[in-house]
Amino acid sequence: MSEKNHLYLVDGSAYIFRAYHRLPPLTNPEGTPVGAVYGYTTMLWKLAEDLDKADGPTHLAVILDKGSTSFRNDIYADYKAHRPDPPEDLVPQFPLIRDATRAFSLPCIEEEGLEADDLIASYARAATRKGWDVTIVSSDKDLMQVVGDCAKEDLEPGVEKGGCIDMLDTMKNARIGPDEVEEKFGVPPHLVGDVLALMGDSVDNIPGIYGIGPKTASKLIAEHGSLAAALDQAPDMKKSKLKERLIEGRDMAELSRVLVTLKEDCDLPVPIEDMKLDGTPPEPLAAFLEKHGFTSLSRRLESGTGSPGRKTDLNPAKQVTAAAQAVDGANAQPLPDFPAVDRSAYECVQTRERLDAWIERAFAARLVAVDTETSSLDCMQCDLVGVSLALGPNDACYIPLAHGGTDMFADRPEQVPMDAALAALKPLLEANSVLKIFQNGKYDLNVLARNGIHVAPIEDTMIISFALDAGRSEQGIGGGHGMDELAERHLGHKCLSYKEVCGTGKKAIPFGEVPLDKATEYAAEDADVTWRLYKHLKPRLAVEGGTRVYERVDRPTIPVIADMERHGIKVDRSRLAKLSEEFAVETARLEGEIHEIAGQEFTIGSPKQLGEILFDKLGYKGGKKGKSGQYSTDQSVLERLAASGAEVPGKVLEWRQLTKLKTTYTDALQAAINPFTDRVHTSYSLVGAQTGRLSSTDPNLQNIPIRTEIGRQIREAFVADEGNVLLAADYSQIELRLAAHMADVGPLKDAFEKGEDIHSRTASEMFGEVTRDTRAQAKTINFAILYGISRWGLAGRLDVEADVAQDMIDTYFQRFPGIQRYIVSTLERVRERGYSETLFGRKTWFPRINSKNPNERSGSERAAINAPIQGTSADIIKRAMARMGPALADAGLSGVRMLLQVHDELVFELPEGDVGAASEVIERVMAEAAGPSVTLSVPLGVEIGHGHSWGTAH
Repeated sequence: MSEKNHLYLVDGSAYIFRAYHRLPPLTNPEGTPVGAVYGYTTMLWKLAEDLDKADGPTHLAVILDKGSTSFRNDIYADYKAHRPDPPEDLVPQFPLIRDATRAFSLPCIEEEGLEADDLIASYARAATRKGWDVTIVSSDKDLMQVVGDCAKEDLEPGVEKGGCIDMLDTMKNARIGPDEVEEKFGVPPHLVGDVLALMGDSVDNIPGIYGIGPKTASKLIAEHGSLAAALDQAPDMKKSKLKERLIEGRDMAELSRVLVTLKEDCDLPVPIEDMKLDGTPPEPLAAFLEKHGFTSLSRRLESGTGSPGRKTDLNPAKQVTAAAQAVDGANAQPLPDFPAVDRSAYECVQTRERLDAWIERAFAARLVAVDTETSSLDCMQCDLVGVSLALGPNDACYIPLAHGGTDMFADRPEQVPMDAALAALKPLLEANSVLKIFQNGKYDLNVLARNGIHVAPIEDTMIISFALDAGRSEQGIGGGHGMDELAERHLGHKCLSYKEVCGTGKKAIPFGEVPLDKATEYAAEDADVTWRLYKHLKPRLAVEGGTRVYERVDRPTIPVIADMERHGIKVDRSRLAKLSEEFAVETARLEGEIHEIAGQEFTIGSPKQLGEILFDKLGYKGGKKGKSGQYSTDQSVLERLAASGAEVPGKVLEWRQLTKLKTTYTDALQAAINPFTDRVHTSYSLVGAQTGRLSSTDPNLQNIPIRTEIGRQIREAFVADEGNVLLAADYSQIELRLAAHMADVGPLKDAFEKGEDIHSRTASEMFGEVTRDTRAQAKTINFAILYGISRWGLAGRLDVEADVAQDMIDTYFQRFPGIQRYIVSTLERVRERGYSETLFGRKTWFPRINSKNPNERSGSERAAINAPIQGTSADIIKRAMARMGPALADAGLSGVRMLLQVHDELVFELPEGDVGAASEVIERVMAEAAGPSVTLSVPLGVEIGHGHSWGTAH
């Protein structure tokens, strides 16, 4: 220990929430959630024992908030009024966290009516007057007000030199001193409170001055020297909005200064001397760890390798138990208590007798993991090769159904005949009494349905993972939910790869030709791993609050989407061929015109050649070369040049669009027509978009241009069967409606309630008049603001100066202050918790929201602003899709089939005579889809059209 006393004051509340949001959920033997308790325990243990002893603590205490109110609520009743209640599963962990602190024989200090920050400041001041140094273990910006203060007055008798205060941010393993504070705020620590008073705090509902953000606040305090001076000198400033805000907001700023000021003279409930860190008696800690099932920590305590009181390697980022891997990996979870995967234990079922035995056991188990093996990845054209089942760890089998060479003389291994095996499996897979577990089950549902088996009820580990960890994976959007990734992350197991079994390149063989011993290892392992993942991931839903979005939004959608994919949509091949021909003629004409203007022929699709033509030969200004040494010719560059009057870039943009539409749609759609059904069957991904939106592939039907004549022509090729029509039902401005509800914007809610044109209402509010131009500008602003657009981004869209765009943004926030509150509070919560939430509880994680890289950070911020709105919209349309079939059936409209979902639109095929009745049902289901789980303060509008083609219906 250092000779000089060094007091560490731990901001326990910050530890609690960090542990809750960053570490995995767990339950103790009694079933009580203890994920935050475990994380808190490991972090506290590490802090007390693994700090550098040369500058480690001689004394340590944990300071907690006693309750949700303090003396500041008497000063300002709305203080912290907007803070959400703590998560339900965290509430029972609060007393256990206090127990954990006391199990370490550490003081756990809290006082009614005071916040932890006030107690920390008071203890820090008192300790420095004793000559002690103090380290505050926190990253809370409010506490930075006391950093660097070295006591010089009121020193205790016999103390020649007072102690100093710094902070330790354990998340970044960084010390915070005066220099770091000034780098962050632009002012020294004693002026931080003045900056905070100006900028306010949406999380704590400290008002500050409206329209003044951190940068402006820091600049004002740095220039004027204090809050009082800045406010006093405001009347003498040049006329500006800032001057007006300072004058009008003075009272709020002065109130905010009182609210952010730390109380540094609190009574100290525990003497500082009682905080001495002398090592931890093992008995109470051992009892606590055993009670809550923290076996890995108990073993370390028993072995002495990680005991408090000696140097330890107890570092959550290094433990074998993946509980702490979540600190680094974000979504890694504790390893389940399963035996290692043993592929030799799997059975290859080759007789009807053994198949019947497995089916009987599955009925008794009431839960079975299922996987199919097929001849290709196209679920609408593949052949079923085999089925695997799993009833527990290493208790799995593979049932080959179509193994053997394709040659009629090839040897075929013994296997149950396909028809007999499917007939035997059908009662099991369709039984309501047996839950079937899949990984990416939509694929298997379609394969089995094409073979006469309609599986229900089901669970899907891929969808559970997405409901828990969307965006959390470092692989990025949509990544990290495949079986191989989940097995490695959650089970510590590397699955056999398809290439290992079937080979690659010219030596690759179909799965049906893989020897049965190898096929069994591969196929049964998939079912085994699926079973394990389900047992591991499903309990997390309840603990982490993911049950509602999984059970009420995602899981019911799986069979609905599978049915949509299977049914497909008819396209007019001859019309597509004609469009392809027309596009080819038009692109050839454009090529000729471009070459003529350029004075030479060149490959328009080559960015290198195009850049040289535009900037070297034609001499257009503004060309920029990248690291590769060639000019950028992306869309934004060409649009800028075209806007300046350059002829070639505009024609190139038109050429690119036609070329893309021809290759992506008119040509590709013809190739995508299924020869057996004569329809196009897109594949929807339920995990393809971070916000929960469905994505469409093979072919992608969601990116057809909506408002262009060419896009309409392509939609005209999607047609109904003879005697039927297509019906398109589209949510009207659903994201703006949700923004009005979630941000509580009175004028917008009023406009929607009255059925007014929302863009005209916005134009009236912002510009005082509604013209074609102001409405167009208002429409752009309405949507751009929800995507966190910058002044420069808006300036580019509206073709105005950046200052003008900023004025528009300021005016928008003045007229609709709820939108700005929503943006600020959303970003604050995401920065603190790491994720956003929809109204249905869908979490979208943003691991780079606090990145030091400004591009990564700003990109995450823009996405985080929109994610709750776009995600809620996606949740609502999924709920409508899940309810649609039963509602139509109840109305006697069994002939109505849902074919497509394209963002906010649903497309149906139905008999022409059912249009009227079906329209009423569809509109009602879509309009009421949010309830009863969520009650909206705005109506959901639905626009419906119909016709023989999608183009006429849209």
